[in-house]
Amino acid sequence: MTTTPAVAPAPAPDSASIEPAVHLRGLRRVFGTRAVLDGVDLSIARGEFVALLGASGTGKTTLLRILGELDRADGGTVLVPPVRTVVFQEPRLVPSKRVLANVTVGLPRGAATRETGLRALAEVGLDRHADAWPVTLSGGEAQRAALARALVRAPQLLLLDEPFAALDALTRLRMQDLVGDLVRRHRPAVLLVTHDVDEAVRLADRVAVLRDGKLVRDQRVGVARPRDPADPAFADLRRRLLADLGVH
Repeated sequence: MTTTPAVAPAPAPDSASIEPAVHLRGLRRVFGTRAVLDGVDLSIARGEFVALLGASGTGKTTLLRILGELDRADGGTVLVPPVRTVVFQEPRLVPSKRVLANVTVGLPRGAATRETGLRALAEVGLDRHADAWPVTLSGGEAQRAALARALVRAPQLLLLDEPFAALDALTRLRMQDLVGDLVRRHRPAVLLVTHDVDEAVRLADRVAVLRDGKLVRDQRVGVARPRDPADPAFADLRRRLLADLGVH
């Protein structure tokens, strides 16, 4: 957790997740003369779901890309597990490969890999679409295929970069439920980057807020599941997070 005084620290994870999967201390990333990330401290335990909020341009995706080794840090300590996968806002399926081949792309060929891919598709409700072409999928189906592709590698760290932003409201809620269920089943460490405060509170064990290159909040979500936006505790946390984001 960050040492910046403005941060509300989250309690330590329980004894079932002693070793952190992600450990950031003093993380810096500079573009020109601007420090987009300026001394970020963050830990995520195995099986823990952390949502990261922040206005556009505050460095949320930069932080996620550093964790996925898609970008570099300019300073600080970055420790992440060896097996990491990313689900982006766009599904990024290969048009010339069928759905199953997209899910298992990069994995060794063979019957065992095919079975693993089919199990992953069944988990996201796409087992009947294994031989379909990506162009025939709806937006929600394509994003489910992208999620299956991430989970088939049994990641120790799952990085979600606004994966529901392009979906309609109903599909977004269904995908949130699906992701929450799959994360509880597979138990990777998770970092979700989102602009949606309700989404963050609905899904995450902890919510962090990034502003001016620093974490200004890192708080455990003390709302009972299943989480109802009408719950006073949900509404109170939403108000505090919106205030952190400059929305009053």
